[in-house]
Amino acid sequence: MDEAAPQKGTVTQRAIEQIKAMIAEGRLEPGQRLPTERDLAVQLGISRSSMREAIRALTVLGVLEARHGSGIYVTALEAGDLLETFGVVADLSRGPRLVELLEVRRILESTAVALAAARITDSQLATVEKHLAAMNASDDPEEILAHDLAFHREIAAAAGNETMAAILEGLSSRTFRARVWRGYQEEGAFARTRREHAAIHRALAARDPEAARAAAAAHVGEVEEWLRAQLGQRSKGEQAGE
Repeated sequence: MDEAAPQKGTVTQRAIEQIKAMIAEGRLEPGQRLPTERDLAVQLGISRSSMREAIRALTVLGVLEARHGSGIYVTALEAGDLLETFGVVADLSRGPRLVELLEVRRILESTAVALAAARITDSQLATVEKHLAAMNASDDPEEILAHDLAFHREIAAAAGNETMAAILEGLSSRTFRARVWRGYQEEGAFARTRREHAAIHRALAARDPEAARAAAAAHVGEVEEWLRAQLGQRSKGEQAGE
C-alpha cells in the first residue's frame, strides 16, 4: 500500500467540492435553482443522503439557500453572506486566541482605514463624524458601543472592498467590544480611546492614508495591549489561588 497516497475525503465532502466546482465553473450561477436533490445525486453519482448533507453544509456556509416550496438556490454569493460564519470565531474565542484575532484585525483595519482615507466621500465622512460626536457625548458603554461599531463599519465600507469589510465585520465581536468598553469605563480610559477615534477621523478628513493607517494601527494596538494585560492579571490570579 502506498502510504504517501492522499486519503479520499468523505462522500459528502466530495459532493460539496463538486457543487462548489459547478458554481466556480459557471455551470451554476448566483441565484440559479439547483436540480432536484434526486437528480443532482444521480448526476454526481452519490446517495441522496450524502447529497442532502452536502446541501445542508453549503447552506450553513451561505453558498446555497432553501426557499420553501421552491427548492434550493445558489445565493448571490456576496462576501458578507459567505463570511458570516467567520464571526462565530470571534464570538467564541478566548484568551490567547482572541489576541491573535486582534492582531489580524489590526493588520486589516489599518489597511482598510488607509484605503478609506483615499476613497471616502463627503457623505461618508459626515456619517463617521456623526458617530464620533455621539461617542463623545455619552458615558453609557452600550450607547458608545453602538456608535463605535457604526463608526468602524462606515469606514470599512468607505474603503470600497466588500470582502475586507465582511472579514472586519466578522472580527468585530459585539460581545468582546462590550467587554472592552466596560473595562475602559472602569479604568477611566474613555478619554484615551476617544482621542484615538478622533485621530482616525482627522486622518480621514485630511485624506491622508499613511496617517490613517498609523492611527488605526495604534487604536487596535491599544486594545491588544489592554487584553494582554487582562490575561496577565487573570494568570497571576490563577497562580495565586493554587
